[in-house]
Amino acid sequence: MSALLSALQGKRPDRLPVWFMRQAGRSLPEYRKAREGTTILEACLLPELAAEITLQPVRRHGVDAAIFFSDIMTPLVLAGVDVDIVSGVGPVVENPVRTRADVDRIVEHEITDSSAITEAVSIIVRELGDATPLIGFAGAPFTLAAYLVEGRGTRDHLRARSMMHADPEAWGRLLDWAAKLSGQFLDAQIAAGARAVQLFDSWAGSLSRADYLEYVQPHSATALAPIAGRVPRIHFGVGTRHLLPDMAAIGVEALGVDYRTPLDEAAQLVPDLPLQGNIDPALLAAGWPALEAHARDVVRRGQVAPAHIVNLGHGVPPTTDPQVLTDLVALIHEL
Repeated sequence: MSALLSALQGKRPDRLPVWFMRQAGRSLPEYRKAREGTTILEACLLPELAAEITLQPVRRHGVDAAIFFSDIMTPLVLAGVDVDIVSGVGPVVENPVRTRADVDRIVEHEITDSSAITEAVSIIVRELGDATPLIGFAGAPFTLAAYLVEGRGTRDHLRARSMMHADPEAWGRLLDWAAKLSGQFLDAQIAAGARAVQLFDSWAGSLSRADYLEYVQPHSATALAPIAGRVPRIHFGVGTRHLLPDMAAIGVEALGVDYRTPLDEAAQLVPDLPLQGNIDPALLAAGWPALEAHARDVVRRGQVAPAHIVNLGHGVPPTTDPQVLTDLVALIHEL
């Protein structure tokens, strides 16, 4: 069994597993070359290209898992929602969801064809073989809804947080729909051979615990429930120290921790779960002595968890020197 899958079972493999969020993409020159002439959303839906981009960091860095190259907006695109990714801005929704009528409109959309996803995953799995697992992923319902309501990424997600209180019924229908899309997206990846999945709740850190429990947590559980017992499930959010036990409670096999919370402190909050993380991405550009010292500290703190998958506490910055990641993987494998 691979080191990653062993760790997701709560075991300590002989070698620490390591992979990086956003390891496939902007930091790699081969990615930029491969994607010439296509938008990111187009690349996500071209099976051979998506497969090639997914495989690039495995070849270059020797990481212990591939993460499917896609975007949290991809299920929305597959469902026919008018969304784009604008350079320097991120996802932009042409017609934001602001009213009950908007919710009525959006929930009529559904995914009818996932063949681009299943074909890409099938290519990747054949190339990887048994030694290196593929991780599938999806955005959590709140993060999808936050983009839909705000129209683009924001700092505080004020409109989304207002809507959940102003019209809880419409909010619930919106998140039920988003959970269904996320679940379908994950199911397609698993059916084609993904051996673990990660649910990203990028914006959950903007929520109070009370709001998370009432308006968000049940829908995240809905997205992951159909996957129970099929493959291990990892849950990750940004700025979510105050939510870690509640994020774990939706039913997952491991919890991702961002760079703000030391792993030994996270292990006190969720003592029975394997942890993933949580090297600060800023240290990738701070010089090798600082990065090495930090990585060793992260590994040391992670020893108190049942198992530890080394990762960043957020995604690889686009300006990262790829050789730094390669060297970091080698260091982790030596520890």
